[in-house]
Amino acid sequence: MIPLRIEAAAVEPVGVPDLRAYLRFESDAGADEDGLLQALISAARASLEIETRRILIPGRYRIALSAWPPDGQVPLPLSPLVALLRAGFAEASGGVTALAAGLVRLGPDPGEAPSLRIDPAVPDPAGRTILIEVAAGYGGDGPPLPEPLRLAILRLAAACYEHRGDEPDAARTDAAELAAPFRRMRL
Repeated sequence: MIPLRIEAAAVEPVGVPDLRAYLRFESDAGADEDGLLQALISAARASLEIETRRILIPGRYRIALSAWPPDGQVPLPLSPLVALLRAGFAEASGGVTALAAGLVRLGPDPGEAPSLRIDPAVPDPAGRTILIEVAAGYGGDGPPLPEPLRLAILRLAAACYEHRGDEPDAARTDAAELAAPFRRMRL
């Protein structure tokens, strides 16, 4: 089961004006490089998402299952998990038959152990694919992005701008240190 992002926020958690201020650009100096700055912000955010195993922008994800798990729990690699948007069975006609409310719900800790709980009364899929859509990520309806992660995005993007091509180990370590308390560990 691999969650697929079907919709994402169009806005990064750090804007180009924030990075320009962090780099101490004059108000109009470097405006021709705003496209580069935006790309560096996106790359820094994506790098920190991998480092922390957390989603730093809000998004909508779809999960497809062929059967219900025997233990009634579906662990998800989406943190923070914000909401269950819909759950149902995919029909041959292309539609989705929704499940009754409460049969699928969020687990007890959507931040550190994101999961879905399946009620034992849930109907058998009878050969149909189970489709579940969830909202996950910081911002939007989810929790605000922690300030150390916001600062890590700024520092990593700024280091990449300053050293264009010469990846500085010190800057990566600094950003990793800021992100370390938010990193989800795996066993």
